[in-house]
Formats: sequence, C-alpha cells, structure tokens
Amino acid sequence: MNDAAATGAVPAHLPEVLAAVASDELAAARRRVFRQLLEALTYEGILPVEERPDGEGLALRTTGGGGTTYTWRARRRHSFGRLRVDPCSIERHAGGRGEQARSPALFVHELAGAMGADPGKAAAFADELSRTVLNDAVGACRRRATDPAVDGYQALEAAAGGHPYHPSYKSRVGFDPLDNLGYGPEPAPIVRPVWLAARRDAVQVAAAPGTDDTAFLAGEVGDDVLRRLAAAVTTAGGDPQAYVPVPAHPWQYRERLLPGLVDDVRDATLVPLGDGGDDYRPQQSIRTLANVTTPAKASLKLSLSIVNTSTARTLAPHTVANAPRITGWLRGIVEGDPYLGGELRPVLLGEVLGVSYHSPSRITAGGELAAIWRESIHAHLGAGEAAVPFTALSLLDGRGAPVVAPWLAERGAQAWARQLLEVTVPPVLHLLCAHGLAVEAHAQNMVLVHRDGWPVRIALKDFHDGVRFARHLLADPQAAPELVPVPEAHLQANRTSYLEAEHGDEVRNFVHDAFFFVNLAEVAMFLDDHCGLAERRFWALAREVVLAHRRRFPDLADRFDRFDVLAPTVRVEQLAARRLLPETRPRLHEVPNPLAGGGAG
Repeated sequence: MNDAAATGAVPAHLPEVLAAVASDELAAARRRVFRQLLEALTYEGILPVEERPDGEGLALRTTGGGGTTYTWRARRRHSFGRLRVDPCSIERHAGGRGEQARSPALFVHELAGAMGADPGKAAAFADELSRTVLNDAVGACRRRATDPAVDGYQALEAAAGGHPYHPSYKSRVGFDPLDNLGYGPEPAPIVRPVWLAARRDAVQVAAAPGTDDTAFLAGEVGDDVLRRLAAAVTTAGGDPQAYVPVPAHPWQYRERLLPGLVDDVRDATLVPLGDGGDDYRPQQSIRTLANVTTPAKASLKLSLSIVNTSTARTLAPHTVANAPRITGWLRGIVEGDPYLGGELRPVLLGEVLGVSYHSPSRITAGGELAAIWRESIHAHLGAGEAAVPFTALSLLDGRGAPVVAPWLAERGAQAWARQLLEVTVPPVLHLLCAHGLAVEAHAQNMVLVHRDGWPVRIALKDFHDGVRFARHLLADPQAAPELVPVPEAHLQANRTSYLEAEHGDEVRNFVHDAFFFVNLAEVAMFLDDHCGLAERRFWALAREVVLAHRRRFPDLADRFDRFDVLAPTVRVEQLAARRLLPETRPRLHEVPNPLAGGGAG
C-alpha cells in the first residue's frame, strides 16, 4: 500500500485525471471512439443499418432495444471501401427527442441485442470503450507537458494516437487512470524495470544464432544490476552463476508477481533485486520500453498483464522462445537475397534474446514474467539518416498541422508519396512473393528511415508473433527454423494468433490486413484529407510500384499469382466483431481491394 492510500491522502495525479474529465480533450476522445466504433461495426456488417444517399455521402440509421435510434453521416472511402463517419453528426433519439450521442458504452448496451452480441462480451467491450475515452483524454492533456528532453523519435512514439481502426485503442484494462499516467507512453515517464535473479533451471533462455547470451545480458543489464545479483544470491545461500537476471515491469511486479510468486521468493527460486540500471521510456505499445540512458542499446519488451486493443499483453512462452529463431531466419533471408540485402536494405530490429520464467510453484500462469530484448533503431542508422515511427506519418501536431507537411512542401505530396511507396512496398512484397514469408507490417511495427524527410528505407520489428507462412510455399523450407508450436489454449483465446498457415491466401491476407488495410490505408486517407493528394491517386501509385516489382522479377510470375496482392477482393479481420460475437471461428470478411485498380470510390 502506498503512503497516499495509507493516510487517506489524495493521490498525486488524481487532480490531473479529474481535470481531463472536464477538458475539451475528453469530448474529442469521446467523438473519436464513437467514430471508430460506428465505422467498424457498420463496415464489418454486424450492425443493422439503413443507409441512404446524402449529398456526397451517406445518412445512416440504426435502432436498438426500446426503440432508441441513432443516426449519423458518413462517406465511403476508396481504401477498401472503408467508411469515415462524421463524429459531430452522431445523434441519439429516444423519448421523442434527439441529442448528440455522448456514450459509446451506452450505444453498445442498447444495440447489443440487435447485433446478436454475447452479453458478457458486450459488457466487457463497453467497459473497454469507456476506459479508452478517459485514457485518451488524460494522455492528450499530459502530452502538452511532455518533457522537452525527450528526443524527437521518442516524442513521436509518445504522441502516437493508438490503433486507427480498433474502437478500444487505449483500453489498457488492468491499469487505473493513475497507472496510465505512471506507465503510459503519452506522459513520457521514466520507467525502471524491477530486476529479479531467477534460478536457471526455472528459466527458458533463447538467443538469436551467433549471440552469446551471457555476454549479451551482461552488456544490456549493466554492472550495477550484476553486482546486486551476486550479492543478493550469495546472501540467500545460492551460487550467482546458477541465476539469470530477469527484468519485470514495475506495475507487473507490484500487481501480479509479488502476490503470485511468494513461494518462489521464499525458496530463492527468485531473488528480488529492486529497480536500477538504465532509464527507459514506454513506447506506443506500452509494454516495450526504449532505453534512454543509452539509446543504441536494446529495447525491453516486458510481460504486462493488461488488455489493450482487446489483446492480452503478457508474453506467451512459445513466442519468447520463437522470437530469436525468427530473427535469425529473417536475417538469413535478407542477407542471402541481393535485392533485399544489397539494394533495399531494410532494417530488421532483431529480437535478439528472450527469457521466460516458469514457476515451480505453478501459482502463476506462464508468460507473466518474461522479456524480449529487441535491437534499437538508433543502432542501425547511417550517416545523415533519421527515423520516425510510421504512425507519425498520419499524425497532426499540436497546431493541427500534419507532422509530414514540411517534407511534402519541399518535394510535393505526390513525389513524396511515390518515394514512400518505393521504399515500403517492395521489401514487404518481396519477402511475401519471393520467399513466402508474411510480416505483420502495421504502422506500429514499421519505422521510416529518412534523410531530411525523404524516405530512404524501412525498419521492421515485432517478429515473435508477427510473421505467417505456409511451409510448403516457402522458397527454402529447409531454412525455416523449428518453432515451438502455438498451444491449443492460446489459439482458443485468439484464433488469428498463429504462425504457420495451410493456404497461400492466409499468408497473403496477413500482409494485406496489416500493411495495406490498416497501415497504408490510413496514410492514403490522411494525405487526401490534409495534404491534397487524392486517395485514388495514392493507390494508383501503389499499384504501379507492385507492377514494377513484377516486371523486375518475371521469374516469380507463378508466385505473384499465388500471393496475388492485386486480387479484386481480400479477406481482413473483423476486429469489432471479435469483441462482441462468440470466438467460434476466425472473424474475417471480404472487402474490395484498391490495388486492383477499381473498388469503392
């Protein structure tokens, strides 16, 4: 119990949270959540709506239990036929009067029956939406006071707006509002991991090929933590050589590990060392911490028992074991391919080492104490190169201007967009078609490397569960590493979380969903809305890049057909449907593909 709780004092950050509740930022967050909710539910076809033409857009209407009706306006976009809702037009009509709709959670409650939603899932989803509204508002208020010492890259990580399609993009279930201020990326707090010494026979350690795990850990952990490990283990009567340093997120240590691993501490299977070592700041994924003491050192991805965008953020043991193996495999592919390794030169932010603790007392589930060390983008930049998170490309600054506006002003929006596509599409496409490997290249997993704003190459990350392949369609099946299989219980919780597929379409759709549907579609719509480049023109440029790649490699014609990214339609995941409907099957739907050269306008 902290001092404030013991004395009855008001927690230090509570006034800040209450100020956010009364702020304009809360109203803006509520509008955004409502917009993304209606866009997703309507687009995925699970919300029964009546629509009619309304000028250049659509007027939509839906009725729920008790006769309550909601109306709003939207327009159909060229990008996969997605919808863009006008959040100021959303009205709730009940009891003979209409007013601006304010509560996304109430909407889910009133429409759950009409959507055929599972009652328990609907209640949980409504809670996620309410949390997202508050968390987004608090984060937006705090961003105004971001530490000016935060470097540009990290500041853009902190400013990332969350998933652009998923309605509960900042739910962070498990955190309270004060935790969100202490550990969320928006306030840019300093976070120091809590270190524990774990007995080697209770720890799974996995390292990328060619990595000396002992030397790597010594360099990353630092002398201070290693000295404390030696002293604490010796005091406990153990041999320091028989222990491995394992970092834990401070929230995880306080909320899950202390109460769950009492017996492990008592018998010295785990020896707590306290916090220390380097300073870190949370990145946009929350559980990944960037080293700010030495930015070129690895980032730490730490297990965190919260749910964000409807996904648990612990680190499943099989993913920790697989991460370095996948890193080694990808490196081998890139280095062995002259086009990838010599010409495109994508940066692979390798997941070099992983540790996962398995409690002998079996009090806690596997994956609650685990970590992955991922290479830093700062260690890979050449002379004159800088980097921005891909999420920054569709971000407005504090004055409401696009972050990329100065870059576009110098070169022109179309020339810049073409160059962006030239450096982003071919690496992802070549991995897919030439090698049969799909990477989950959504905006959070991609970094743009540039020179004075001009795109030059990309960095890819998050490989531990972010690849997909069909073994019989790999260009070199023998080079594929033996991976720890995905446990059945993991698949039952998330039927789309698997690495090895049976069919080529599953592999192709994995790329389309993350890279084209979520990532590039947001850039296309943003450039149309804010920078004067028509959405259709963006996709025409993207198609030209795909066709140029096909002409460059005519010997891959059969594989271009097998992994056809220009097909008229593709299947993408129904993220909102998964939150409301029973998880009896993968929730996917067929949508028009703007790369096909036609589609919705």
